[in-house]
Order: sequence, then C-alpha cells, then structure tokens
Amino acid sequence: MEEVRVRFPPSPTGYLHIGGARTAIYNWLFTQKTAGTLIVRIEDTDAERSTEESIGAILDGLRWLGITWDEGPYFQSAYASEHRQAAQRLLESGHAYKCFCTQEELERKREEARKRKDDYSYDGTCRNRSAEEIGRLEEEGCAYVIRFKVPRGPGGVVSEDAVYGVIEKKYRDIEDFVIVRSNGSPLYVLSNAVDDIRDRITHVIRGQDHLANTPKQILIYEALGERLPRFAHMPLTLDPQKRKISKRAHGEMVAIQYYRERGFLPWALVNFLVLLGWSTSDDREFFSKDELIDAFSLEGINRANSMFDIRKDDPKFFTDPKAISMNAHYLRTMPLDELLPYVQAELEAAGLWSPSFAGNKRPWFESTVDLIRSRYHTTKDFANLGRPYFADAFPMEEKVLRKNILKHDNLKEWLPLMAERLEPLAEFTPDSVEQAIRGLATELDVKAGILINGARTAVTGQAAGPGLFDVLAAVGKQRVVQRLRQAPSLFDAME
Repeated sequence: MEEVRVRFPPSPTGYLHIGGARTAIYNWLFTQKTAGTLIVRIEDTDAERSTEESIGAILDGLRWLGITWDEGPYFQSAYASEHRQAAQRLLESGHAYKCFCTQEELERKREEARKRKDDYSYDGTCRNRSAEEIGRLEEEGCAYVIRFKVPRGPGGVVSEDAVYGVIEKKYRDIEDFVIVRSNGSPLYVLSNAVDDIRDRITHVIRGQDHLANTPKQILIYEALGERLPRFAHMPLTLDPQKRKISKRAHGEMVAIQYYRERGFLPWALVNFLVLLGWSTSDDREFFSKDELIDAFSLEGINRANSMFDIRKDDPKFFTDPKAISMNAHYLRTMPLDELLPYVQAELEAAGLWSPSFAGNKRPWFESTVDLIRSRYHTTKDFANLGRPYFADAFPMEEKVLRKNILKHDNLKEWLPLMAERLEPLAEFTPDSVEQAIRGLATELDVKAGILINGARTAVTGQAAGPGLFDVLAAVGKQRVVQRLRQAPSLFDAME
C-alpha cells in the first residue's frame, strides 16, 4: 500500500489557534493510525505578517500538545520559484492566461453587478486575447495577473470527500481565478497545490472553510498532470452565537497558549479538541493516547458543525465548561508521577516551591498532591486553592469566615483549645486527629460539625475540600496548631 503522507500548513501570523491545533491533531492521529508521515509546512509567503516569534509559538504549541511530526518544518517561501514555474507551465499549456484588467475596471463591473443585484464573477475579458495583443500590452508596461482558464460548457469538478461524500462544482460556477498577483507573487490556491504535489501528499485533511478552494486546486492538479490526493474536510467550530471561532472575534481565548497558561493538561486539551467534530459509534469521551489512535478514522469526522462554548464574560468559567470538566477528569485520574511535574511548575511560578518537596519531604508532597487533586479542575488550583498546604500566607474567604467562625463566638476559645489537644499527639494522623477533635466536642457538649467547620476555615481559609482530618494531617501539626492558636485574631480583624 502507498505510504500515507499528510501535512499541517499553518500561517505564522500569530499563535497556534485551537482550530489549527485540531487540524494538526487529526492529521497526526491519521498518521499514527496508518504509520504514515506528517509534514509541518509553514506557509510564510505573507512576509509582512509572518514572524519568527509566531513560528516559534506554533511549533512550541504543537510540542506541548504532544504532536510530533516526521518532516519539516518546511517554509513555503523557499519554494516561490517552483510556484512561479508551475504558473509558467500552465501558461504554456493553455491552462492559464495573462489578465490585464485593471482594478478600476473590475470594480466598475462589480458595481454594475451590484446594481443589477447579480453576483459578480470575472467575465473572461482577457481569456482569448491574441498573442499579438498580449505582446503589445506587455511592451506598454501594463500590469497583469495570471488567471487559471476554467473549462467552459457542461460538467464540472467532481471530488469525493472522506467526510462530505461526492461533491460537484459546476464549471459555470467557478470564475477564472487568479493564481499569480500582478507583483509576481503566487496565490495560496496555486502555492498550496504545488507544495502538496512536491511533498507527495496523499490526504488533505483540513477545515470546511477550504471547501471552496478544493475544486480550483483539483483543476490545477489535473492541468499539471498530477494525481489527486484524497480530501477530508472537517466541520467548523462555532461559538454559542453561531460565529466561527476566530482570533478577531475571540482574541486570546482561541490560542493554545491561553489554555496552557490557565492550567490545562496537554492530553486533556487534545481529547477535548478531537471531540469537536469527531466521535465514535459508542460516544466515548475519554481516551488514552493508544485508545484514541486505535479509534480514530476519517469516517468518524462529523459533517455538522461543533460548538465551543467560549464564555468571555462568565466569572465562573474562563472557557467551555466541558473543557474544564475534561481537564478535571484527567487531573484527578492520571498517574500521580505524570501529574507531579505540572504541579511543581505551578508552584515554582507562584513562588511556593521548596527543594525539600523533591528531597526529604517528597513522600509528603506526593501524598498531599494526591489528596487535594480530587476537587481541583486545573493545575492553577494547586497554587491557588492549594496554597494553605504549601505556604503560611493564604487568602481567607470572608463569606466562609463569617459562616464557619464569626457566627460562633465560643470558637474564639474553642479553636485555641483544639490546638492544645492536638499539639501533644505523638502521631499526627487522620485517625488521631479525628479522635482528639471529636473527644473535645463531646467534652464541650457541642456538635462536632461546629469544630470541624471552624477548624477547616481557620487552617485553610476555605469551606470545602477533602475530609478535614486528612487535611489537617497533610498541613502538618506545627502549622495546624499555629493557625488554630491565631484564630482569635480573625474575630478582632472583623470588628
């Protein structure tokens, strides 16, 4: 069987977009499934907008996601001469022609079409100019573009898309399209096709928004006498207002870096993006890498557009709740040794990391991370909600403080008394802590929940979390005793 060869050709005009990332993921999965080759080809022909910084950000984003490639990165600009040579071949074979129509002439015809309420398409004014006339115009220094000469008459371009099935575009609905600008620079429709031919691409897996280019590129393939690749167009990803996800409409929220900086795990984001337009017959949601590669197929790509529930103004969710939920699933269930480097990175960034966490306190660090991750959604939570475990300074939620401590005046005395009962414990374990606190509640003839909730807030500043006795054992006796003794100051601070 022929080797599968696919490509991911981003334009380096910004960061790695989630739509581009999904395209890369689908191509990568397909090559992993078929033992094929993935090529990264940077389409950098827009010199004004392409930057080395953007190229670095795109490649770094792919690496972070775990997307590996086999060839490249190649740079489209390096092959500009090949693109122009292909255009010359098309001119010589009669499949293209020089068009001398000026912008003013074209705009006048567009305006006339608008007044007639007709759709405008190029009328072929220069399609059949004689060689003598073309020579005269060139001698006069008239600027020209090169247009592809679309066949006229019945029929059309027929292709079979792996997602959308048989697609036909009538010749009459395709204008003679420009393949080279008047300044001599080839357009995407030509350059992309020529690059795919050179790179021996067998499958073109890309977004539905490229469907309009496909008939034109097929015409170029056929005119150059080359075999067609198989096309597979993915559905669009829309926001809740049915708008295409884009940098212009959604800003940084469509960047892979945005999710990386907010504590997403790479595989969780890969898993989420895959499901924006692809599914299995059993509607599974969570996949290991091997499971996803095994399950993936082009036939599983959906035709219907998917929705990415971006919530720009929602204070609770900085992005799609499903994405956050999926990230939480992986954060809570992935092997601990795989999670720990991400936690360490977050703590280092927040100034909470201690070398002892990798040294003599390693067992404590591992057990604490394993304990507190059960309620977390992103790795940022370890530096925010997890701060009471790793530092002495942490925020106190005022609403929780009023509910769990300030409404019970006696806690001003009971919490320091709890510290006195906990300090002598030879073993500071969940069982010994529980026994001491429940024993104190019995002695004071008070509900244990009052002491438990008060202690949780005094020690962590929070109202919820893992079981309190596990929490206190994880925070450690010294810190717990100190915070309980300092609890009366909480009353003073609110007076």
